[in-house]
Amino acid sequence: MASTAAGKQRIPKVAKVKNKAPAEVQITAEQLLREAKERELELLPPPPKQKITDEEELNDYKLRKRKGFEDNIRKNRTVISNWIKYAQWEESLKEVQRARSIYERGLDVDHRNITLWLKYAEMEMKSRQVNHARNIWDRAITILPRVNSFWYKYTYMEEMLGNVAGCRQVFERWMEWEPEEQAWHSYINFELRYKEVDQARTIYERFVMVHPEVKNWIKYARFEEKHGYIAHGRKVYERSVHFFGEDLVSENLFVAFAKFEETQKEFERVRVIYKYALDRIPKHQAQELFKFYTMFEKKFGDRRGIEDVIVNKRRFQYEEEVKASPHNYDAWFDYLRLVENDADPDTVREVYERAIANIPPIQEKRHWKRYIYLWINYALYEELEVKDPERTRQVYQASLDLIPHKKFTFAKIWLLYAQFEIRQKNLQGARKIMGTAIGKCPKNKLLKGYIELELQLREFDRCRKLYEKYLEFSPENCTTWIKFAELETILGDNERARGIFELAIGQPRLDMPEVLWKSYIDFEIEQEEFGNTRNLYKRLLQRTQHVKVWISYAKFELSIDGSDRLRKCRVIFEEANKGMRSCEEKEERLMLLEAWKEFEKEFGDETAMDRVRKLLPEKVKKRRKLTADDGSDAGWEEYYDYIFPEDAANQPNLKLLAMAKMWKRQQVVPEGEEGEEEDEDEGEGPEDMEKSAENSPQKPREKPEENSPQNSPKKSAEKSPQGSSESSPENSPKKSPMAEDTATKTTAKTPPQESSNAEIEMETQSEKEKDSDKNTANGTGKPQTFDDRDDSNSSSSSGSSSSGSESESGSDSSEESDGEKEAKKSKKKSGGKD
Repeated sequence: MASTAAGKQRIPKVAKVKNKAPAEVQITAEQLLREAKERELELLPPPPKQKITDEEELNDYKLRKRKGFEDNIRKNRTVISNWIKYAQWEESLKEVQRARSIYERGLDVDHRNITLWLKYAEMEMKSRQVNHARNIWDRAITILPRVNSFWYKYTYMEEMLGNVAGCRQVFERWMEWEPEEQAWHSYINFELRYKEVDQARTIYERFVMVHPEVKNWIKYARFEEKHGYIAHGRKVYERSVHFFGEDLVSENLFVAFAKFEETQKEFERVRVIYKYALDRIPKHQAQELFKFYTMFEKKFGDRRGIEDVIVNKRRFQYEEEVKASPHNYDAWFDYLRLVENDADPDTVREVYERAIANIPPIQEKRHWKRYIYLWINYALYEELEVKDPERTRQVYQASLDLIPHKKFTFAKIWLLYAQFEIRQKNLQGARKIMGTAIGKCPKNKLLKGYIELELQLREFDRCRKLYEKYLEFSPENCTTWIKFAELETILGDNERARGIFELAIGQPRLDMPEVLWKSYIDFEIEQEEFGNTRNLYKRLLQRTQHVKVWISYAKFELSIDGSDRLRKCRVIFEEANKGMRSCEEKEERLMLLEAWKEFEKEFGDETAMDRVRKLLPEKVKKRRKLTADDGSDAGWEEYYDYIFPEDAANQPNLKLLAMAKMWKRQQVVPEGEEGEEEDEDEGEGPEDMEKSAENSPQKPREKPEENSPQNSPKKSAEKSPQGSSESSPENSPKKSPMAEDTATKTTAKTPPQESSNAEIEMETQSEKEKDSDKNTANGTGKPQTFDDRDDSNSSSSSGSSSSGSESESGSDSSEESDGEKEAKKSKKKSGGKD
């Protein structure tokens, strides 16, 4: 290698790998991809919230948002969703001109994007810019005339505006492109809505030429018939027959033409049409034609003259079908139905024997379900039509010998066979058949059918034995236990019925235990054994603490006549409330309290009502994170939760939220704006009262907080941002009774540093804009809260779960009296003066 003194560069040596053995820990490509994916799913902390108090900050916020949107567009101009989000954000700020400019820039990038055109036009329609919307629709249908959604929305807009002529003009422009059939029907329906029948006829003439199909000609003719133009309708049918000729003729056209003439009582014309069609249409394509021709002749013509020919043709067709597919049992049913109507018994038997010879090749019940009806129809035909009992018995026996009862069976066959024997007055044979069925293949349906049979025969001892067999076979079937007990009740043996119920509820596994317990309780109530009923309720409550059981128990005690029935009912409600405090289903606990409330409302006094009201929970809205099946983040969802006053663990959070909200609402305004503040309070609508009530949770009036405003008003003023001297509760000014009553409903003001821990959840974007406009107009200068995140819905999804709960916490106290408002205003003024 040359030296550096000679002016040449030194070439570095290539590193040599000495150890070429594989590493102990191998990193696969799958692992690299998975780690990269996990890094993408890491949740970043939410951006800080920003309070905007003046126009300059608002403009700065808008500038940052616009810069973010522009950066996204600059990164990838072809992503149309970025343009749409940008424009919709500007539209939400009522910056229609800016949104319009963004849409135009987006169309310059991709003028064939359908969604972009639709969003653009919808924005103009929302802004009531009709001419702008028309301009956009015109451009859209000019550039993309094959997009039907543009035409539909354009015509709908014009019709809603009452511009009938303009709408018709748009339809005409649309029809020049010869669109799909639904577009033509929309045009026709539009004309019919304005009673323009001649215009609709003209459109139909063009329609059947653009889409020359049989169904469209039939619709045209029915349109003429519907509006009373019979001659026009007949002429349309005749034109359609000549139009299609003999090569493209369809049976549906002739069937519709014949039905039209039949409604006009032109029976000779109907017959001529059918014969004309049968001569020109191939037989394998004229099935519907044969069917309707036969129906017509049965109603109005010579039945024997035509049916012989039709039946022979149909029999030939069915023969071809069953030869091609011998296991097509539907074809055999149709064939048998045909021969049963017109053939002699020997011919019918021959067809039945051929049909039942095609046994399903697989021994699975789903393959035998259609086949078994061939045997049933065969037996019924022999019994009802031929009246041959012996042959009927042979058919039933042969079918039972054929079915593989070890794998599956059909209870219908056994029951039909037994009922047949009863009709033949062979009771012993019927019992033998049912006994064989239960012995070979016991099923629920078989046991039920046998029990019903013996009940009809009034053989109650046999019914008892059958019920015992049934319960041995299926002890978890609650319906059987109930029916067995009902039988004993009807027979007057109440002790046996009670014993059956006791055995039933003692089973380790039941399919419907709630139904069984209810039947047992109803049985004891019917027998007026109220002590046993109470014991049953107590035993049931040891197994389950379901709210419906408690409510039913309370209603039962209420229904019993007695001097202390109300006390017993109230005691049950109290026990239920105590027992369900640990219940995770808060809706059930609320259901119990609502039932208790209804009871006290009807039977109790005001003191009892107040006691129940204090137990009622507050309904709060919360948010929780959703996780998909694969463990990924599926977003957030809002749900309603209930906070019960008895749950002491929830009280500190509620107090903190209430104090934070009250501090925010009771901030002292400047002296020059006191009048405006009072006016706003006086003009508070139902929505504002509801918002204010959401942030004031219910508290007991008897025990106010030690640091509450009603005990130390000067101390609360001391904690305000303005600050004031300390004073003891004894030196506080006296309040009027109304003001004191109002003060009991409010909570103490929280200092700013405490309120930051309970930040109220921000409002939605549209509500912020309304409040911003209102505050600017009134000059109140109240701060607004905006979110720095790009997503327009982030403001509604941000915030802690406690702030979501606080938004609904005071829904029960949404209205205040006028005296309470006056007391609040006087309190605000006195605080401002201090």
